[in-house]
Amino acid sequence: MTGDAPTAAGPDRHLAARPAWRCRSCGAPWPCQPAKLHLRREYAHDRAGLATYLCLLMHDAIGDDLRLRPGHVDPAGYFARFIGWTR
Repeated sequence: MTGDAPTAAGPDRHLAARPAWRCRSCGAPWPCQPAKLHLRREYAHDRAGLATYLCLLMHDAIGDDLRLRPGHVDPAGYFARFIGWTR
């Protein structure tokens, strides 16, 4: 995995800034709302692929969080943030 999660193209790209996993464009926790909208369009015909992709990114985010703040990871929060909205 690279340091950025690809989302929308253009100057207002809503990419994840690691290791904090906040949007480089708007500063919200990533995936932010614009990133979610773009990902939904990009994976419109592959919801399982979207969930798989986000699961991999969630794994990276949890790993980053564990390195920065050992013992302070909320698995349910990460699931809701990265995968729960894809249903």
